[in-house]
Amino acid sequence: MPTLRSSDAQLYYEVVGDGPALVLLHPFPLNHSFWAPVAERLSRRYRLVLPDLRAHGDSDAGDGPVAMEKLAADLALLCREERVTKAFFAGVSIGGYLLFEFWRRYREHVSALVLANTRANAETSEGRATRLAIADKVIHEGTAGFVEEMLPRLLSPTTLSNRPDMIEKTRSMMQKMSPQDIAAVQRGMADRPDSIPTLRTIDAPAVIIAGEDDSIPRAEFELMRQHIPDSQLRVIARAGHYAALEQPEEFAAILLAFLDDLPRP
Repeated sequence: MPTLRSSDAQLYYEVVGDGPALVLLHPFPLNHSFWAPVAERLSRRYRLVLPDLRAHGDSDAGDGPVAMEKLAADLALLCREERVTKAFFAGVSIGGYLLFEFWRRYREHVSALVLANTRANAETSEGRATRLAIADKVIHEGTAGFVEEMLPRLLSPTTLSNRPDMIEKTRSMMQKMSPQDIAAVQRGMADRPDSIPTLRTIDAPAVIIAGEDDSIPRAEFELMRQHIPDSQLRVIARAGHYAALEQPEEFAAILLAFLDDLPRP
């Protein structure tokens, strides 16, 4: 995998396929391998840029919490490294939080946005306290309990009942993160900014994707659809928070139907 150096972290990424640039941003606590089933379907028509976000996969956490501004700066650095002046961007969960920050700071690079299994609001006071408590707990107790608690919250009941292979694949990706990595990301997400005011500023084409069994309430996706001008909302059946992993064929079909009709970046 290629690497690049930010101010405080070594970052890993992969580039596959040929065509217009499409940057795919994975969810917490996984890595770029999350996209493998979707990438297989997209790489014939798009040049896919697949980073491991800092603290995920093979990328370093760097110093302090993994704040959204750090992730946005990493992404801008990656775009410069790969000579991506304009691209389509898709982000899942924390990848969506990152894209809101990226839009505020580097919107000139964005031709279109795919916001999947994510939300625009800042963390609630209760949610913030929970994330900080998880950060402390994994430092003191390790990641095993955290991983097993997360799996049923992130995957749909259909996947949990019928796809032991996918459960194991997800578990394996989660286990690549150290306690320090997980804590740094939880602390960064705990203090993520409120992106609801940002929604009305998004004048790039946008599609919002939810899982039928997503851990995020449907109202959060409807809020984004209502506030982002001319945006679309698509809901994938038999999918939870990791819709692209659970239903890659349908997820890829949504992306292709959306992106293929847009001007090339």
